[in-house]
Amino acid sequence: MDDKPRNLRTLLADAKDTSELMLDLAYAAVYFGDPEMADEVRDLEADMTELVSDMRTFAVLGVRHPREAAAMSSVLQVVSAIERIANDAVNIARTVSHRLGIPQHLVVELSDAEEVSHRVVVGEESAMAHRTLAELELPVHSGLRLLALRGGSGWTTEMTGETILVPGDVLFLEGPPAGIPLVREWAGATAWQSPSDDDAEPIDELDKAIDLLIEMKNVSETAVALAYSALVLTDRGLAAEVRHLEARLDDMHDQLETWVLRAAGQHGDPSPLRGLLHLAAASEDVGDQASQMVWLVERGDDIHPVLGIALADADEIVVRVPVASGSQADGRSLAEMTLDVTPGYSVLAIKRGGGYRHRPTGRDRFVEGDEVIAHGPDEGRERFAELFGWRLEADEETGEHELAAL
Repeated sequence: MDDKPRNLRTLLADAKDTSELMLDLAYAAVYFGDPEMADEVRDLEADMTELVSDMRTFAVLGVRHPREAAAMSSVLQVVSAIERIANDAVNIARTVSHRLGIPQHLVVELSDAEEVSHRVVVGEESAMAHRTLAELELPVHSGLRLLALRGGSGWTTEMTGETILVPGDVLFLEGPPAGIPLVREWAGATAWQSPSDDDAEPIDELDKAIDLLIEMKNVSETAVALAYSALVLTDRGLAAEVRHLEARLDDMHDQLETWVLRAAGQHGDPSPLRGLLHLAAASEDVGDQASQMVWLVERGDDIHPVLGIALADADEIVVRVPVASGSQADGRSLAEMTLDVTPGYSVLAIKRGGGYRHRPTGRDRFVEGDEVIAHGPDEGRERFAELFGWRLEADEETGEHELAAL
């Protein structure tokens, strides 16, 4: 990771970004069946270990009076949860590096998801070489977002529009599968063939287990994103949603174990099914760690202000914006808004009335009075607010952003 001045605020932001990158890389390693990508996760684990050690040291040194101890303990609890999520990423990567057994049907299901992770290397004479990210406009043309870049100094998640790509750079992207051919063409990479399981013998119970595992992956990632949102916004409603998702993950894990055991009876060699149980356990634990983070919000405990500041400083920030009457979003569906392309935001939840709808689909429509909770790049915050009928204004004293009607 890049060298930078170290304090608890920057360490927390780095740790959050690193754990999320590890999780994305781990699932991508499963998708590609790529042991080298799994090794990247193990390399990042060493960075995370150093970050965790430094964060705990700073937290202890930061307590100057006994009354500050309770608030700082909230920081340590979040640090432990982030560390466990990183460990879960390592365990997911182990299914590839240790060849624990991944049914081909699971790989195919992952490739058919609404959003997939993809890795591509910039070629010497490619259209990407020696050009800036601003020039390429990858999200606009392909729908794929650049999550991380590995160059000569290792992985970084801090790219800007001025970042210049050079031959040999490894790009780690996320977005719709339809954008993969264009990105690979620009990078000078060979054409990509989607995974196929045409020759695989169908197993009914196994199909159920794989579908459930895909859902567990999605739910666990949503739970973590909502947990960070709950901490930044100190929102008990979001915290309750995370608890609900954690309970769902527990139930799904129990069902998946049953279906895998039944499938083993139909399968001559059950060893290829071990990876499913391994992945399910890791996904469930990711949800458990999200629940641990929001426990602080639910109880109304003192939360150290550095948590909200640091999580807001991470590569992807959390925003809460109401839908204004007559705004561009009012009455339009999530699919019509294409927020994931411009300004590059993902909607985590929509609050309507007294409840939340998490993981909204493209068919869901925004209506006046909705509160939209989303995360994305800081540079897209102003545009995101405009789409919902608001202008961002910085408070002269605090520097925090406030919403003013357009």
